[in-house]
Amino acid sequence: MINRRKFIKASGIGLAAMAVNPSWAASMQKNSQYTSNRPKLANRKFTSKAVEETIVKVKAQIKDPKLAWMFENCFPSTLDTTVNFKMKNGKPDTFVITGDIDAMWLRDSSAQVFPYLPLANKDPKLKQMIAGLINRQTQCILFDPYANAFNDEPKPDSEWMTDKTKMDPMLHERKYEIDSLCYPIRLAYNYWKITGDTSVFNEDSQKAIKLIIKTFKEQQRKDGLGPYEFQRVTGRATDTQTMDGYGNPVNPVGLIVSAFRPSDDATVFGFLVPSNMFAITSLRQAAEILEKVANDTALALECKELANEVEEAVKKYAIVNHPVYGKIYAFEVDGFGGAYLMDDANVPSLLALPYLGAVKVDDPIYQNTRKFVLSKNNPFFFKGKYGEGIGGPHIGYDMIWPMSIIMRAETSTSDEEIKNCIQMLRNTDGDTGFMHESFHKDDPKKFTRKWFAWVNTLFGELILRLYNENKMHLINI
Repeated sequence: MINRRKFIKASGIGLAAMAVNPSWAASMQKNSQYTSNRPKLANRKFTSKAVEETIVKVKAQIKDPKLAWMFENCFPSTLDTTVNFKMKNGKPDTFVITGDIDAMWLRDSSAQVFPYLPLANKDPKLKQMIAGLINRQTQCILFDPYANAFNDEPKPDSEWMTDKTKMDPMLHERKYEIDSLCYPIRLAYNYWKITGDTSVFNEDSQKAIKLIIKTFKEQQRKDGLGPYEFQRVTGRATDTQTMDGYGNPVNPVGLIVSAFRPSDDATVFGFLVPSNMFAITSLRQAAEILEKVANDTALALECKELANEVEEAVKKYAIVNHPVYGKIYAFEVDGFGGAYLMDDANVPSLLALPYLGAVKVDDPIYQNTRKFVLSKNNPFFFKGKYGEGIGGPHIGYDMIWPMSIIMRAETSTSDEEIKNCIQMLRNTDGDTGFMHESFHKDDPKKFTRKWFAWVNTLFGELILRLYNENKMHLINI
């Protein structure tokens, strides 16, 4: 089975993509003509009339032929290549793989379909597909709230079955990450707000929210280490946890431990601040669902109380004084006074907090933090001949993640900064017409993950937002 690490070490040709659709991979060579790199219609996993109409409409307004080509390739990437939709027991059921790995991450799958939500009311088929993903994610959480990635069917010979944790053939990986429980709430909440459809909220969804609260409380570590542990036999320190699988010690101050980051890398200090702040927002969204749809005021109150507790702990323990930037949010803390000052490209990140609704973009501490993470004082901020942006330990030195450039644009109030981000994204695709996990700061053709649907759709979301806000002048420069 191909995993993230092995795929990166491969030649970069996109072996999984070619297995799915050789013509798609072959067409990647036709860059000079800006010929569509999408699969042929018959080979697409899912099609949406509303998405297709949007592509035509937006593409016609993009003057730069390369950017128009990239939008056409990227925005439908999730639908074209990763969606597996069916009806199960009379209900929609959707399994969304991440791309080059035949497994579904709760985080990735939520983020992959999120940009299509504004189009759901225009396309019943698209709306049903998203509802199916919400249904599947509910069942995944009920199966194991500590797992980050799931198989569509049991795989007893999965490569991570030897991990020292409570593995199961239905799990692709069992790295506990706070954001894996937040993203499904974000998706379901916004789906409800946009469509008004409450069919995805039922007894199982209430059980899932209750289980999320239980998991978060266990990982506040007030009553011991909790039931989760994780160890892996590996040569990479970031792929396993210290202290017999429980991670470095934390002081139980109200924050929630996340054993792993959204990058699937192990945390150093267990209280991952961006994910805790994401949890505050998600818990309040869950409370609103429980109050207005499920009429479960008791469970809603429990969500609110936990959110308030975590928020107070963030204010008290996660804000530090930087010698250059003043008060900023730390990336990780331990509750004892220890803090790790950095940022990682994966979302949730410190940079992406306003995008997730965790802070206002004009929040002074966020603005200080933003200046810090986009500077040489962030150890994972890289700047080279072709661009600048945030990377992380997952890939290593000098590798910039397009996701961080997209988040920089999404959280910017400067037209000039947004224009620069668009141009960086345009010029660092490695002549493929797609986004990638990362690219080398001095050579965009040195990149990882040719087939990474999340960042493709995220790029499309950025272009579509600028179009909807009448800001095409930031693209057409």
